[in-house]
Amino acid sequence: MKIGIMGGSGLYEIEGFNFIGEEKVLTDWGEPSDTYRHFTFGGVDFYFLNRHGRKHDMPPHSVNYRANIAGFKKLGIERMLAFTAVGGIKGVKPGDVVIPDNAIDHTSGRAHTFYDRGLIHHIDFTAPFCPELRAMLNSCAGAASVPVKDGGTYICTNGPRLETAAEIRYFDIIGADIVGMTLFPEAPLAREMEICYANTSVITNYAAGTTENKLTTDEVVETMKGSMDKIRSIVTKLPEYYSVDRECACQDALAGTKISK
Repeated sequence: MKIGIMGGSGLYEIEGFNFIGEEKVLTDWGEPSDTYRHFTFGGVDFYFLNRHGRKHDMPPHSVNYRANIAGFKKLGIERMLAFTAVGGIKGVKPGDVVIPDNAIDHTSGRAHTFYDRGLIHHIDFTAPFCPELRAMLNSCAGAASVPVKDGGTYICTNGPRLETAAEIRYFDIIGADIVGMTLFPEAPLAREMEICYANTSVITNYAAGTTENKLTTDEVVETMKGSMDKIRSIVTKLPEYYSVDRECACQDALAGTKISK
C-alpha cells in the first residue's frame, strides 16, 4: 500500500516513521521540487515530497507542479495528501486544522494542465477533493482526538506576496474561508493523473485586515511547527483506515473528458 504526502511550509519531514531511502524521479515535465523520501509505517509505504524543496527555495508561483504530480504517478501513487499552511478568513483561528471540501482558483500564469497541446481534456472539478480520502482524513483525526473543521473553501492566490486587506474582504464575500498559495494547479493536476487528492490545511495566521497585527512568515513557520503534533497524529492513524480499494470517481477522471478530434 502506497500513499503520497506533499509537505508545505513548515512541514519538511515525517518524524517517527521508518526511513527507507530517497528516490530521484525524472519526468516529461522536468524535475520535481526534491527527491521523494520513502518511509514505512504500519504496513503502508509513504512517499514524501517537499513542495518548496528541502531548503524552501521555491516560491509558490515557481513550483514545478506538473513534475511533482507526475513524479508521484511514476512512483505508483494512487492517493495523495497535501498539507498546507494557510491564512484564516472566517470561522477559524491560528492553530486550527481544516479539511476543505471546495476551492477557488485565483492564480495566473501557472502551468495548470498536462493537456495543453494536441490532446485536450476538460476534467470535471465540481468537487476538487476526493470524498473517500476526505472521509479517511476525518476518521483519522477523530481517532487521534485532533479537532478539525470538516469543510470549507480554500482560495488560492498567486503569491509570493501576501494579500491586501481589500482582497481578503473580496474573498470573504465570494465564499472563501481560508487562503493559501499552492492548491492550484496541484489539485487539478492530480485529478488529470487520476490520483485521489485531499488537502489538510493548518491555519497559521489571520488573513490580512482581519486583525491589526502585521503578517510575518515567522508567524507562519512557528504556528506550523506548533501544529506538527496534530498533523503527525492524523498521519499515524492512516494505516488503520487506509484501503487499497478505490470506489471514487477519481480513478476514472479522464473518462468522457477528451474533446480533441
